[in-house]
Formats: sequence, structure tokens, C-alpha cells
Amino acid sequence: MSSSFFDLVAQRYSVRTFSQEPVEKDKILQILEAARLAPSAVNYQPWRFIVATDEDLKAEICQAYRGEWLRNAPVIIVACADHEQSWKRRDGKDHCDVDIAIAVDHLILAATELGLGTCWVCAFDAERLHAILDLPEHVEPIVLIPLGYPGEGPVPMKKRKALEEIVSWNR
Repeated sequence: MSSSFFDLVAQRYSVRTFSQEPVEKDKILQILEAARLAPSAVNYQPWRFIVATDEDLKAEICQAYRGEWLRNAPVIIVACADHEQSWKRRDGKDHCDVDIAIAVDHLILAATELGLGTCWVCAFDAERLHAILDLPEHVEPIVLIPLGYPGEGPVPMKKRKALEEIVSWNR
């Protein structure tokens, strides 16, 4: 499956219905490699990815989330920020969130290229998930990424603002 970058970006959408076809480990490793290669502030790479394929662990992760559809994903990747490893700007701004966003974007685009579906999920109880995963205090779960082959159903239309609404020139 080969496509141009712009086609790939246009093809990506938030998948909330997954087939139960298992995701091949080599594909999971490929998308994790894409995340690993993402740029980060000062190249500190303050990320950790927990790959949940075990049904019991996935069920526990879903307890920290409000919707049932997440349970249907064959894989759930939890992207975490390591605040001890992140770069901090002079004014104290911690770039973990920015770095994780870039890495997750690489991950979801790589998944799309491989025919897999993902969804960016931030609406979860972070404290509960932190406890479920027994994370160190300085590691924060930032986003859940359900992963799998898209199930049946229509591809939703993307609603996006026009360029004129989000771009200004020289000011």
C-alpha cells in the first residue's frame, strides 16, 4: 500500500469500529518505529509506549475510559510522557505534551499507511489509568490509541475549518 503523504493525511480518520482480525506484531513494531523516529525538543524523546494486547489489561484500561467502543480494539497503545526526560524551556514550559503529540501523529499516520485504524483518545481518567498501569510518579499517560483493522461502516466525513480561518500572513 503506497500513497503520497497528502493522500495519507486525507485518508486518516478516527476509527471507532474495529474488526476482530488480529494485528500482526511486525506492523505494531513498524508503527512504533515511526513514533521512535519522531522529532522531539532537544531530541530528548520523553515518551514511553505501553502496548496492551492482553484482554484483561485492555479491560482494565477501558475502566478509565467512558465509552464501550474502545473494548473492541484488538490493541490499545498508551502513549506516556516521562517528565524527568523532557526538555523544559527557560520559562518552565515542559515540552512533553508537544513531543508526545508529534510522536503519536507519526504513529497514527504509519498505522494508516499499513491499513490500520486508530483514534486519538484523551477523555479518560488519568489518575485511574496511572494506577492501573502502575506508572512511576513522573510518567503521565497522555493519550490512548486503539489500534486495529477498521470494521464495517461508513467512513465519517472530516469537518475541518477553511485555511482562511486558521492562517494569517505576516501577523
